[in-house]
Amino acid sequence: MTTVTPATDLASNSDFSSFEIYRDGGTTREIRLTVHLVLAARRWRSLLDEQLRLIGQSSARMEALAAIINSPTLSAQVDIAKRLRIEGPTMTRMLDTLEKDGLVERLPDPGDRRSKLLRLTREGETALQEIFEIADTLRTRLLEGLPADKMDELDEFLKDLIARLDAGLPERAG
Repeated sequence: MTTVTPATDLASNSDFSSFEIYRDGGTTREIRLTVHLVLAARRWRSLLDEQLRLIGQSSARMEALAAIINSPTLSAQVDIAKRLRIEGPTMTRMLDTLEKDGLVERLPDPGDRRSKLLRLTREGETALQEIFEIADTLRTRLLEGLPADKMDELDEFLKDLIARLDAGLPERAG
């Protein structure tokens, strides 16, 4: 695979499209970075799901349970969905399953009768603890031997990318 020189990187030259570069067997640092981000996230989630399936759980359930328990107070369903960056109907389906499994309770919101507040049950906390034990083991194995300063640097970089995505991407000038 050909690497495009810095003079033709996408960020510095609008004469090339990533499609043309990629089609011709080339790449840029921007293409490599975004492809690697996607592949790493997919592979991590796949590996985690493989292990969580053994106890009847999934990474999606882990995210929902963790968001609920990590809320400073009882939180509304809509607030948890926003934190997870998922649509309301998706959250509703997840909560229906978690509630049916006895892991989550929906409580009436005294300030808004249309809204429900969420809380983990004792069983939900136990399930989340089991999930975290598996995730912690995998995470330790994944990051073993990586320098702490590199992890901190990457963490800051990813937080910056997430903030840019959350803010909406600005239109390119020119």
